[in-house]
Amino acid sequence: MLSKSAEYAIRALVYIQMQNWEGKRPGYRQVAREIDSPEHFTAKILQIMTRFSLIYSLKGRNGGFTFDEQDGPLKLYRVIVAIDGEKSFTRCSFGFKNCDATNKCPLHDEFSKIRDNFAEMVNNETIQSLAQRIKAGEAVLTQKIH
Repeated sequence: MLSKSAEYAIRALVYIQMQNWEGKRPGYRQVAREIDSPEHFTAKILQIMTRFSLIYSLKGRNGGFTFDEQDGPLKLYRVIVAIDGEKSFTRCSFGFKNCDATNKCPLHDEFSKIRDNFAEMVNNETIQSLAQRIKAGEAVLTQKIH
């Protein structure tokens, strides 16, 4: 349900949060390397995130990306909307432009439930909750091939 851009954005923000907790502000090259994302693509995604004030970019020797603790937890919903817009929560599984309760595609009823559950999940989860799971050793940020 997520675009590749949204996947990379979430991973990048989780990594940045984890670095911020250690008192560090990573640059886009470091973020790209650590989340296994192309540098140019990561730079564009982080530029979008700063444009939406989801993170902040500091220039100079001690620069890098950071969260403002006063902003509070960042819901995944806001990240997805910044990257993909609202369509992630409204699109038809068949790609119909006018799929609704009166003009249904064959998967409308079942897909609506999945879409609603997805919207609920991303409204409950935050970048910080995901980073905390990784920090606690309950999850990983990247999968290393053995």
